[in-house]
Amino acid sequence: MTSPAEQPVLIEVEGNIATLTLNRPAKLNALNYPTIDALQRHLDAIERDDSIRVVILTGSGDKAFSAGADIAGFSSSVEAGVATAMREFVGRGQALTKRVENFSKPIIAAVNGLAFGGGCEVTEACPLAIASEHARFAKPEINLGFPPPFGGTQRLPRHIGRKRALQLILTGDSISAEEAARIGLVNEVVPASRLIARTRELAASIIEKSPIAVSACLASVTRGINLSIDEGLAVEANQFAQTVHTHDIREGINAFLERRPAHFNGH
Repeated sequence: MTSPAEQPVLIEVEGNIATLTLNRPAKLNALNYPTIDALQRHLDAIERDDSIRVVILTGSGDKAFSAGADIAGFSSSVEAGVATAMREFVGRGQALTKRVENFSKPIIAAVNGLAFGGGCEVTEACPLAIASEHARFAKPEINLGFPPPFGGTQRLPRHIGRKRALQLILTGDSISAEEAARIGLVNEVVPASRLIARTRELAASIIEKSPIAVSACLASVTRGINLSIDEGLAVEANQFAQTVHTHDIREGINAFLERRPAHFNGH
């Protein structure tokens, strides 16, 4: 039985919010294989728990959200050859960011420090992100001789544009939290002392809404963003159709007409 201090990812549930904390501060919360696997297990459990409405993902300490993939950990996979590297390293990392991106509940990154490499890719995959004023973001994989392998070459250009993304990807240069907000990589920047409080405020504002509608919005945007507009509109229509038979849509409309607060129950 490992103590909390030895667990690579900590979980705390308070009300309807689950906070997942990357817990390798001595390694700047680098994503080694046990950490990636633990994150996946926690997300599986959270998805099954209807009482949890929003997930906050952050890092322990005040230096790093995550400095990226653990180089010492994945180097042996690279040495073992293409098949092993693709299965153990690339496959695992892409599966994590895809899971985060397609999760049925909002995941808000509370970026408390460095978000380099895989840490930046996880931030890109999260639907929302708030950064501490001292956070920094970078894609330093180029300095190690390979391209970003956890989805960074695909998500970042879609978020901030091809030329901005390629400047980061090809140089490995870091940018400030303010610059990350300006180009759309994060939603906002707050003082370090306010990071978790502000993230919880954002989570609370989402919890007030219908969980069915929230899930439908996430699916519509995530699935539709890379489609043609006509295909995206079909995704949107399908997600709307799934709400028509629910209590929440009737409650929302009736509350509006009756000029009272809506009380959603997720059914």
